[in-house]
Amino acid sequence: MKNLVAFFLMIFITGPVVSQNRYQYPFKTDKAFNKSLSEIVHECGFDSSFDAGEDGHLKISLAVIDLNKKQPVIGGVNMDSFIYPASVYKMYVAMEILKQVIERKYSLYKSYVVHSPNDVDHSSEISWDPRKLLRNGDTVTIQYLLDLMITRSDNSAANCLIDVAGRSNINKTMHQYGWYGSEVTRKFLSRKYEDQGFDTIRSTVTNARHAAEFMYLIQSNHLVNPWVSKKMKVFLGQQLDTTKLSTGLPASAMFYHKSGWWSYFTNDVGIVDDGKVKYIIALFTPVEEDNARPRMKMLSQKVYELMRKKYREN
Repeated sequence: MKNLVAFFLMIFITGPVVSQNRYQYPFKTDKAFNKSLSEIVHECGFDSSFDAGEDGHLKISLAVIDLNKKQPVIGGVNMDSFIYPASVYKMYVAMEILKQVIERKYSLYKSYVVHSPNDVDHSSEISWDPRKLLRNGDTVTIQYLLDLMITRSDNSAANCLIDVAGRSNINKTMHQYGWYGSEVTRKFLSRKYEDQGFDTIRSTVTNARHAAEFMYLIQSNHLVNPWVSKKMKVFLGQQLDTTKLSTGLPASAMFYHKSGWWSYFTNDVGIVDDGKVKYIIALFTPVEEDNARPRMKMLSQKVYELMRKKYREN
């Protein structure tokens, strides 16, 4: 009976992936754009299959959306390939929390008491951030948890907010935008501490297309509504991790983004805005952080130069 309950719970959460119609996005495709991105991926040494341990050999997933034309153009490499997003999927959680605030289910300033086993962090994801680690019994606000989860990528805050939002609610909203397969299935803790039914479910995965679409909806003020979109952009603009794609951008560029890193996986997703040069980039790699960072810097530089060139040609 326990296994049967877990099975139906999984179906409820993940949904029928294949049969659903996708949300209609206004993107064009361009073969030349895809070719240019493929060449960049090759030049940066990202065009191989990488050993990701128990997950086997995996390839990167990259998507870029050119926002400099009247109709946005999407391109990429392995855009639809699912991969472990690490902390990037915290942005999906934040979306649902803000949606529920708009629905007046609670206020951003509602008090929340942290309970174990959600308080998993033993060190700060950003070593120089002065905010203390969350501990069992701490009383904080929803706003504070959102800030910690996005800007510091705090796992304890994410676990608390997954409980507040409810995984089924998060995924119902995600399905409205066509992000089947990218459902939030797990908290950031050991399976032995998961709620019944979630202790055996698959790990969370996503792909570059879904993450890029998410950022596009924020940029166009269509993620739930303008208020949610703008609040998300504020949090993403205060991201403290600037060690990945940020390193390849000029100082004049604003990068609204969410990064994630764990074990074999190093990822970064965001909106680049350098005045007239605007684009979205989503990069997921099955490469350990130390090895991924210099390649991510090079890829970010090359994509920026490509987008600047495309802007000048418009």
